[in-house]
Amino acid sequence: MRQLLATAFLAASLAAAPVSAERRSDEHSYAEPDKVRIADIGLNLRIDFEQRVLRGRADLRLDWQDPKHRQLVLDTRDLNIERVLGKSGDGGWRRLDFELAEADPVFGSKLTIRMARQYELVRVRYRTSPEASGLQWLTPEMTAGKQHPFMFSQSQAIHARSWVPLQDTPSVRFTYSARISTPPQLMALMSADNDPNAARTGDYVFRMPQPIPSYLLAIAAGDLVFRPISARAGVWAEPVMVEAAADEFADTERMIQVAESLYGPYRWERYDLLILPPSFPFGGMENPRLSFITPTVIVGDRSLTGLIAHELAHSWSGNLVTNASWKDIWLNEGFTTYVENRIVEAVYGVERARMERVIRRTGLLAELQRLEPAQQLLVLAPMPGEDPDEALSSVPYAKGAWFLEFLEQRFGRELFDPFLRGWFDAHAFRSVTSDDFIAYLREHLIKKKPRAVTEAELQAWLHQPGVPESAPDTVSERFAAIDRARARWLEGRLAAREIATGDWSSLEWVHFLEGLPETLPANQLIELDEAFRFTNTANGEIAMRWYPLTVRSGYFEARPAIAAFLKKIGRRKLIMPIYEALAQSPEGLEFARQVFAEARPGYHPITTGAVEALFARAAQALSE
Repeated sequence: MRQLLATAFLAASLAAAPVSAERRSDEHSYAEPDKVRIADIGLNLRIDFEQRVLRGRADLRLDWQDPKHRQLVLDTRDLNIERVLGKSGDGGWRRLDFELAEADPVFGSKLTIRMARQYELVRVRYRTSPEASGLQWLTPEMTAGKQHPFMFSQSQAIHARSWVPLQDTPSVRFTYSARISTPPQLMALMSADNDPNAARTGDYVFRMPQPIPSYLLAIAAGDLVFRPISARAGVWAEPVMVEAAADEFADTERMIQVAESLYGPYRWERYDLLILPPSFPFGGMENPRLSFITPTVIVGDRSLTGLIAHELAHSWSGNLVTNASWKDIWLNEGFTTYVENRIVEAVYGVERARMERVIRRTGLLAELQRLEPAQQLLVLAPMPGEDPDEALSSVPYAKGAWFLEFLEQRFGRELFDPFLRGWFDAHAFRSVTSDDFIAYLREHLIKKKPRAVTEAELQAWLHQPGVPESAPDTVSERFAAIDRARARWLEGRLAAREIATGDWSSLEWVHFLEGLPETLPANQLIELDEAFRFTNTANGEIAMRWYPLTVRSGYFEARPAIAAFLKKIGRRKLIMPIYEALAQSPEGLEFARQVFAEARPGYHPITTGAVEALFARAAQALSE
């Protein structure tokens, strides 16, 4: 059945390009933005750590699109709606009728608010669930400092609806303000105008004057202190890790300057980083003004700061110019990954940029072997009923960036750089579709050099699976040297300790490990481990590659370290390959379940769901 669906999706995608109205429609939201749109949200919330809930109200200022329409449809998930009121002008608040539909397991409950006339302001009093999918609550023991609790949000893709009733679609942008109450010993932050000099009072006020989509709405509270990097950039983190974070990310201001030189001014005023506990499910989240960052990239040599370049790049692609629906996610992540690599090249040099491209493309090619053809397209068909979290892969990131690198090569940077800057300027603070980009590409780039690309090449990149033959290649001299050394070691002509690894960064180690066979004999694993101390590594990029190799090879000596790593880290990218390797055998699956049972309290709901789904698939496969 799945293959039939994939074939149907592929056929639909290879047909004539859909019209913009179809691309703009968001099948992952109940909202009706063609009838009414939220223009501004005013939040007044209290963070209750004891009950693990937010409680308060959301004031929604509305922009009515249809003068005859008399209802507001909002997205919610597990919200307790207590009361809904409406107000116009200087009039008083009036109670409004509302209906909360039965919950869908993916999309939550549609909240329909009916009114006799169009109100300018609608107030929803509510509280969240302790199991809200977009919030994670940590006890003091789960934090770095072990003294105070911690809470943070993760709204992408459709988790904002679990902590705010709103139109949870990237096609709707709104400004917002908030008043947040916390225990007085904690600092609250949001994707808004955080004050680096704010005192801890337990009462915090925020304003986001630039319009953002719902998935960029963010909140956090904990034992947080600030360290400046520059006049407009700095780091928020728990006291025990703030100095290391500020040092690791000291190049942030330089990155901002490089991005501005290429793609225009930074339009969000400040750019700060919030370093979250290890349970954060992603590498980073590009919440405007305050990127959420995993501590797993703090490795001491700034070799993983491409992540910061990536989250910063979102300030242009994604935050400034947003995909109107999740089927056009490549407009967000592909552009961001391309911009990230340009920033890395300017700050750290051409060779490092090449190494990162090679690693990214290697990962893409491996993943394409497992994906259905319909999932390999940049311009995806509609995904009704699918959770956009589960549909995400490296395709929009790596293939999307590769496509832009193809265009750069064909047209030259002298044409392509101004074109991309023009795209950001022309569509600033707007939500766009693939159709919008293709039209802009034809008008503002292809017309200037009509023979640079063929129509068949464009169609292959946008609407066909796999990587087109026209894809430009990248060669890294440093990686080539590693390939030669690895081959000599595998052939027994070089001892592991004789490999010249003294100046290797995380990138070189990643490439070395990725080039090893699927399995190795015990003597070679022992030799590697004795030479390089891979087991018990503090570097997650190494761990996520070494531990699956040990599992596949039956190197049980690594099992205690695997358990410790999985209990400490909640970043999905780093732990899912290990769980996947373990789940391939009945014995490994049982071990994975035992570890997960202990690790689960420290995992984000998104991570928990991903691991549970993996176990279910693995159990079914093993029983067949």
